[in-house]
Order: sequence, then structure tokens, then C-alpha cells
Amino acid sequence: MSKKEIKLLDEQVNHLFLPFVRRPSRYIGGEINQIKKDFTKCDLTIALCFPDIYEIGMSHTGLTIIYDILNSLEDVAAERVFAPWIDAEKILRDKNIPLFSLESKASLKSFDVIGFSLTNELCYTNMLNVLDLAGLEVRSSRRNENDPLIVAGGGMANCCEPIAEFVDLFLIGEGEEAVVELAELIKSEKQVGTSKKEILIKAAKKFEWAYVPSLYEFEYDNEKIKGFTPLVPDLPIKFKNAVVRDFENAPVPLKPIVPFAEAVHERVSVEIMRGCPRQCLFCQVSFCRRPVRRRSVEKITEIAKACYHATGFDTIGLLSLSTADYPELEELITKLNEYFRDKHVGLSVPSLRVGRQLKLLPEMVTSVRKSGITIAVEAASERLREIINKPLKDEDLFAAAEAAYEAGWQRLKLYFMAGLPGETEEDIKNIVELSFQLANLRKKVDGKTGQINVTISWLVPKPHTPFGWLAQKPKAYFEQAKQLILNEKRRLSARSVQFKFHNIECSTLESAIGRGDRRLSDVIENAWRGGAKFDLWDECFDPAIWREAFGKFGMDIDTAAQKQFDTGEILPWEHLGGPDKEYLLKKCKPSDKTPA
Repeated sequence: MSKKEIKLLDEQVNHLFLPFVRRPSRYIGGEINQIKKDFTKCDLTIALCFPDIYEIGMSHTGLTIIYDILNSLEDVAAERVFAPWIDAEKILRDKNIPLFSLESKASLKSFDVIGFSLTNELCYTNMLNVLDLAGLEVRSSRRNENDPLIVAGGGMANCCEPIAEFVDLFLIGEGEEAVVELAELIKSEKQVGTSKKEILIKAAKKFEWAYVPSLYEFEYDNEKIKGFTPLVPDLPIKFKNAVVRDFENAPVPLKPIVPFAEAVHERVSVEIMRGCPRQCLFCQVSFCRRPVRRRSVEKITEIAKACYHATGFDTIGLLSLSTADYPELEELITKLNEYFRDKHVGLSVPSLRVGRQLKLLPEMVTSVRKSGITIAVEAASERLREIINKPLKDEDLFAAAEAAYEAGWQRLKLYFMAGLPGETEEDIKNIVELSFQLANLRKKVDGKTGQINVTISWLVPKPHTPFGWLAQKPKAYFEQAKQLILNEKRRLSARSVQFKFHNIECSTLESAIGRGDRRLSDVIENAWRGGAKFDLWDECFDPAIWREAFGKFGMDIDTAAQKQFDTGEILPWEHLGGPDKEYLLKKCKPSDKTPA
């Protein structure tokens, strides 16, 4: 890699682009607390991309952390870029304007590195669209020596084979320390003129979390993987997640950017705990982000205060996979209340688990906005909850709801999942019955009926989980489950219970892609070229495009989604961090929990 000249596009952006887009606030940059460096004084330039719109990306804590860490390095400049919405993309293409960063309006193609944060399988087409809008070939094999290195991280790095043909290097695991190590390596090798390929080989040999797909090949036996082989001597064939051991002192942005366009979660977000002691058997994150680590009450309070004074946000969000499992939650809430109560700043405490935190509800009344409280119930029967390792008792659930009503909450938001192993029609109908009972429970408090909003998702078996071997239920099963729920709602006249259902076709695609191997790169590229993008958005998602793309390569999307893996076969993700197979199989033997 040689030193590159950054191409600035201010004139084109300001005169040919911004006046014509519907929401220019998504693309102008210049927000309070943004970091803009002099490129001429930096040895390495990095464009950090979240492959969704600005409002979504600006709510992503991981991107905020990496942005702050890289810019804390004196000779590194990191700038942001988000996927442009449909109207903006048309203008870029019609006027031949390359995609640009927010801070300096710099052409993406002129950066040394483009780094993607990948959080869901359905953002892959957006990643390809961003590369194309930057003027780059989407396949790594077609890019040249002067093109940026394409790096990707986030949760999808742990099951990245379906997009292996598009990315130069995957950073597997937690990024706080790993991005610094990778940046230092690229910077030092760039200064002595090392080629991109040699940099990738050195990274692959030096870091156990660095996976370079082009340095490996697979051998297949029809649908199954027969072998996984390195193409360069002395390369590992098993990778480990990067882990931040000292989570207490891990870097945190104390001056987060204040968005111009209202973000989905516009608040001070403080991660209080990483990892989850629960390990529900369907949850990939809980198995891939281990061990459990916590920040002290003092550190969390200090971070919250600093971020509040730097932003003026009126909500403090306490983030973790299971906030209620934070051991000092009561003490933490008390301390935050003491400081923020008179400032009219509320606390957002997601994932409240029924049980031990019931006594906290009265204390939180003065600070938590009581528009609604969220409980992830997942299954309507205690039997099913035991199967998925979520031992929640109905009596505790009812006690939690009653305590919430008494504390002033008027609405409950519940999450359920359908398609679980061992599930029956009665289990599905009981989702309505249980929700209706919780609505009527409010009558004991004030004589009124509670408002219950229920979100139903469809089980997607995830890599690196005990359910990863299982077949997803067929589309017809989910359609029947949806109808059963709506029929039961009518039978009970449960007008106080409102249901929202995830898109079944989206969940099918998520299962088909999420557990796929490298051969799916052809399907994903073909779907993108056929018009697929913003697949997480109902108004943009077109299942017909995907079905045609799968068919073009002799595959069927439903067959892929419903694939059941043998316990002895090589899994497309088993080399990519996560727990050992033996550990997962002990948690849940697929043969014992095969869906009916």
C-alpha cells in the first residue's frame, strides 16, 4: 500500500447533491462533537460504515466506540458513512457523485480502509451497494492494489462465510483493542510499501481474531463441507474472538456525537455489562460474547454524567444483554436518580427480568418514563421456557405486571417467539391468553384494562448456539401460527392486546443466509444486482428477488432455511470463534429437540 491522496467532494456534494435530497441532515455532517482531522497529518485514513440509514447507524453504540478509539490515535483519521436512502442513491448515480464521508465529504474510494459494522444478515446487500456507490468492485478478487482494504466486524463476523468473497479481512469478536492493533499494523506496513496481500497475510498470522477469507479454500461434497484448507503455510484454521478483559476501563466516548436528524435511540447509552449469564439457547450473542464482565457503579455514573454534559440528552440508557442481572442495579439506579432527578433526565432500563428487580420499580418511578415496560417472555408456557433455558415462572410474570401497574405504568410490551422446539398449537394460542390475563390484571390496581403490545418473532436458528443444528419451521407453519393467534384474539375479544408480527419471508431469508457457506456469495451478489437492498425495511424488501437469486444457482431458499445439520458434519461457521461444538451439544442435543 502506498500513500493515497484524499479526494474531497465538497463542491459536488453542496451544489449537486444536498439541495435535492429529502433529508439533507443525514448527509451533511458537522454535528456537535464530531471529530474532523487534517488528512495531511494522518498516516492512515479509515471510513467507518454502518450499512443502514443515518438514524439507525447513529444509534449503534459499537460504531460510536470504534470511531472515538480510532480518532484518539494521533496519526489516524476515522470518518463516518451510512447507506444513502433511495432518493439520495438515485441522485448520486444520476450525477455520477461517488459516495462520501460525512466529516470531510471525502470520496470513500480514497480512504486506506473501509470498515463495516455488520449486525444482521439482511444488511449484506446494503454493504455491496455502498461499495458500488464508492466506485469499487464488490468482490475482493476484482479490486486492485490502490483500492481500500475492506474490513468487517460486528456480530456477523462470527458467521461471515456467505459474504467471504466481498471482504478482505474480518475482525472477529470485540473491537476496542483489536482495531488499534490492526490499525497500527496497517499503518506501519503501509509506510514501508508492503502490498495489500502481504499485509493481509501478516495480519492473519499475527492476530488470532483476524480472518482473511481469500487465504483459505473449502472443499465440498454436494451440500456438505468436506474440508477447510489454508492456501499459505503457517496459517491458523481456527479463530478466536477478540475479548476485552478489562471491561471496567475499556474506552468509552465521553463526548458522543449529537445527531442532526433524530436517531432511533437518541440518548446517552452506557454499556453496564457485557455478556449474559442467562444463555438462552437461541441467542447467538450470549454464546459469542463471553465471559460476563461488568462495570462498577462509580464508573457507570461517571460516564453517564460526562456524556450528559457533552450532549444534553434527556435519557440515560443502561445497556446490556440482561440489564436486570447487573448485581448492583438497585445501587446504580439510586445513584443516577440522585444526580439526574432534578435535571429532568429519565432512565431507560431495558430487558427488565421479572423476579429480583420487582422491588426496584417504586424507586424507578421518579425517573423512568412510564409509557411502557418491556418484558421478553419468549414462550407462553413454563415448559417451553425451560426448553430454551429461560426459567421464568408465570407467578413471577404476573407479580411483575401488577407491580408495574401499581408503580404507574399503563402499558406492557411483550416479546414472544414462535417456532420453538417442542411447541404445540396450545402453546401458540396461550400467547394470547397470557397476554389478555396480563391486560386484565390492571383492573386489580385501578379498575382499568392495561394496554398490551405484543411482538411475535419467528425462531431463526443461529450459528454458535445449541439451536444452530436445527431446521427452521416452514413458512406455512408460521402463517398458521399467525392465524391461530389472530383467531384466538377474536375469540377472547381481547381488544386491549395488539399484535405485531415479524415478516415471515424476512425470517426465512435470515435463516437461509445466516447458516450458509461461501457459495451463497453468488446468491447475495445476484440478489443485489437484481435490486435487493434495505432488506430490513418492509417497503424495500422483495422476497421474489431473493427466490430468483437462489434459483439461479440451483438452490431453494426454503430448503436452505429448513436445513438440519448433522452433529458430525463440518459447519460453515465452526472456525469463526464461538464455543466448541461439544459444549453446545451438551447444552441441547439437536436429535432430542427436532421441531415437529
